[in-house]
Amino acid sequence: MNRPVPAVSTLDLIAAVSGDLTPTQRRIAEAALAEPTLLAFGTVSDLAGRVGTSRPSIVRFATKLGFGGYTDLQEHVRNDLSRRLSRPSERIRSGSGQTAATRATINDAIKSVFDAVEGNRIADLVTPIVRARNVWVLSGETSQAGAHALQSGLSMVRPGVHWLDEHSYGTELSDAGPGDTAVVIDFPRYRRQVTLAARVLAEAGVTVVAITDSPLSPLVELAETWSQINVPAVGPFDSSVPIVTLCELVVAQVARELQEVATDRIDRIEALWDETETFV
Repeated sequence: MNRPVPAVSTLDLIAAVSGDLTPTQRRIAEAALAEPTLLAFGTVSDLAGRVGTSRPSIVRFATKLGFGGYTDLQEHVRNDLSRRLSRPSERIRSGSGQTAATRATINDAIKSVFDAVEGNRIADLVTPIVRARNVWVLSGETSQAGAHALQSGLSMVRPGVHWLDEHSYGTELSDAGPGDTAVVIDFPRYRRQVTLAARVLAEAGVTVVAITDSPLSPLVELAETWSQINVPAVGPFDSSVPIVTLCELVVAQVARELQEVATDRIDRIEALWDETETFV
């Protein structure tokens, strides 16, 4: 009979049996701790392929930790991630947020953004937006700063840009269809309604562009193209800096692609602002 698994971290569970792990199980443990999202959202085959072992070895590892099988271990890791990485109170208790460490963390995250769009890879994100009849912007809670920057900037350089709000999904989603593009942005903990809305858009023939954190994100399987960036914690909350940076780079590239259309639209908007004395 498997022993009951208490509500402790995955790290503690592994530490408790570390002396009994085989070399293969030790490699599995190292992979699980180094990339917890792989274990949390991947399949047995995903983890086995990453480690270079067999599926039964993964199941035996789960059993060694006291679980009935891989699914039970996976559920535990998902809950563990939610507790450790997503709850602001836990981040406050852990004392995260030292200035020097935060600077290094943000620098690494910004680097991940530029790595994600180097060469011609930004074209994969931008081309569907440039060609779309309508652009729909959809975001989870922690990525809304970037999503708002994207929606605001795109609205200045091209028509037909729409913000999808959870409270109006029913009416807004009914207007989306083939020829449209949806930019969907979300990170752990992935918001259920965002994933469901992205699925509705994909099934309606909308081209989905996803900005997320991992190839194992639930958005990736719905997307025709996607970009992976690192979103670190700053103090108790996820940083908006890398998301905003990527969205601003996307807007800038769209403006370059739509140069004449974009400049004419901006000139008309500026003229209307002057006419209506929008600014003091």
